[in-house]
Amino acid sequence: MPKISKDNSFQTVITTFEMTPGTAQDLMDELRAAYAEFISKQPGFIAAGLHINDAQTRIANYSQWQRREDFQAMLRSDEMRKRNRRIADLCKNFEPVMYDVVDTYD
Repeated sequence: MPKISKDNSFQTVITTFEMTPGTAQDLMDELRAAYAEFISKQPGFIAAGLHINDAQTRIANYSQWQRREDFQAMLRSDEMRKRNRRIADLCKNFEPVMYDVVDTYD
C-alpha cells in the first residue's frame, strides 16, 4: 500500500488515463496484469494503487519508487514499451508525471 509522507524520499508518479466507458474494463485489466506480472517485480518498486471514476472515463494510477531512475528504467524496458503500446490503443491518452510530496494532512 502506498505510504504518502513528506518525510520519505520516494519518487511519486501519478498517471492519468482518459478512455471511453467501453474500453475502461479492458484498460483496467491491462493495467492490473502489468502490475501483477511485471511492474511490481521491478527494482525500486514500492507500491501502487489504481482508481477509476464512476463514469468509467478516467483511471488514475498512483505509484511509488525508491528512485526516479528506477521508474525510468522500468518505462524504458522492452517489456513495458510493448505493454504501453497496448495500453495506448485502449485509451485516448495517458500521461505519467513525477511528483514530490510537499505536505500531508490526516
